[in-house]
Amino acid sequence: MAFQQPPLPYDFNALEPYGMKPETFEYHYGKHHKAYVDNLNKLTDGTELADKSLEEVIKTTFRDASKVGVFNNAAQVWNHTFFWNSLKPAGGGQPSGALADKIDKDFGSFEKFAEEFSNAATTQFGSGWAWLIDDGGTLKVIKTPNAENPLAYGQKALLTLDVWEHAYYIDYRNARPAFIKNFLEQLVNWDFAAENLAKA
Repeated sequence: MAFQQPPLPYDFNALEPYGMKPETFEYHYGKHHKAYVDNLNKLTDGTELADKSLEEVIKTTFRDASKVGVFNNAAQVWNHTFFWNSLKPAGGGQPSGALADKIDKDFGSFEKFAEEFSNAATTQFGSGWAWLIDDGGTLKVIKTPNAENPLAYGQKALLTLDVWEHAYYIDYRNARPAFIKNFLEQLVNWDFAAENLAKA
């Protein structure tokens, strides 16, 4: 069965009041994300990977030199779907409940978390991702290059920010720090992160 591109969890224009234009989604979701899905289907058609879940494909092909293309496209399909869910209209601010308590415990304060996350997203050289993860019961911030993600390393992702240039160039041109600041202040979907933390 062919891999599918999941629908966005909101309309193309839903985040416009919060710093992301519909044009961003026309290109980022409609072209970039779709291309990863199409490429993955071409690369896996007629192979044993075609019947595996996206997560299985990522874990199976990571660091397999003969399947770099498959990994890159599979991971980018997964990463983008996860990223869309890490955003929501009128998001941002601070989390509450168990997630807030855990952030305070593992980072010292929400402010420390935000500083670490912003630093990871800012200093990821070239293309990549910044993540909040649960690593064996401890929350951490990490950054990954290109298509790599926590799933490949056996870690649990809670939320992510895409820092590939195409993620922010329409809205922020080359001002990645402004994109990161806006993400934390207006877009983070803390409910999604809390749901991921609560999963066994």
